[in-house]
Amino acid sequence: MPKYSRSASKKVGRAMRERKRGTLKSGRSGRKATSRKQAIAIGLSEARRSGAKVPRKRSSSRKSSSRKSSSRTRR
Repeated sequence: MPKYSRSASKKVGRAMRERKRGTLKSGRSGRKATSRKQAIAIGLSEARRSGAKVPRKRSSSRKSSSRKSSSRTRR
C-alpha cells in the first residue's frame, strides 16, 4: 500500500513547478522558496491540510537525540 496518496503527489509536483518558475511562496512571510527541500515540505504540508494521505512529520526530539548520541561516541 502506498505511503502517499495521488493528491499528495500532485500538491508536491505543483510546488516543484512553482519553485522552478520562481513563484513559490513560503509560509506567512510570503518570501520566495528557492530550495528543492522547501518545495517538497510546502507541498506535503498543503496535502496534510487538505486531508490527503501523508505520513506524520517526525518529531524534532528524535533527530536531536540521535545527534547527541553520535557526537558522544566520536570522542
